Amino acid sequence: MTTMKNPTRRSQAVAAKQQAILTAALALFSQFGLHGTSLEKVAERAEVSKTNLLYYFPSKEALYVAVLKNILDVWLAPLRALQSDQQPLDAIRHYIRLKLEVSRDHPNASRLFCLEMLQGAPLLKAELEGDLKQLVDDKTAIISHWIQEGKLAPVDPYHLIFMLWATTQHYADFATQVQAVSGSTLSDDVFFSQTVENVQRMIIEGIRTRGS
Repeated sequence: MTTMKNPTRRSQAVAAKQQAILTAALALFSQFGLHGTSLEKVAERAEVSKTNLLYYFPSKEALYVAVLKNILDVWLAPLRALQSDQQPLDAIRHYIRLKLEVSRDHPNASRLFCLEMLQGAPLLKAELEGDLKQLVDDKTAIISHWIQEGKLAPVDPYHLIFMLWATTQHYADFATQVQAVSGSTLSDDVFFSQTVENVQRMIIEGIRTRGS
């Protein structure tokens, strides 16, 4: 029994250490960028040695890419939840809520992803042109099918997804501006509820079929 438990405990410890490194790296990368962040600072924040950090992530670029891939997984989870057997308007409403929850719960991740996109995504382009494009193509096909069935207004599915991304991520990427203007951020429960309700209403009314 002891020999079976030890590998499990070790794997849990390894996973916890890797997560601590990734969390520390996200906080620093989102504030200072790739070039403004040192591995020494990441190691210090994660409470590990630099040697230990390099055991898991052989370079700063490798660590940065790992952080970005984690972000992409979190960011795309709501889109993956969009399924063809759902009611279209309910599915879009739910997607908006999930994306705003991501912006609320992972603001550093959203800002770092935005920063990478602004720089031309040099370290993430393969992911964007591969898995991301395939996922978006799959979901635009679902939206196109809903439109053909007369369940949604005739809008371009890609532009709908772009608008959903831009609208929901704005509250994380430009949180300072949002707070300066409104006095609130998504961390305020009342403001979060108001944001979900208003974004849902404006987008849903734009894609609702006439007479529905």
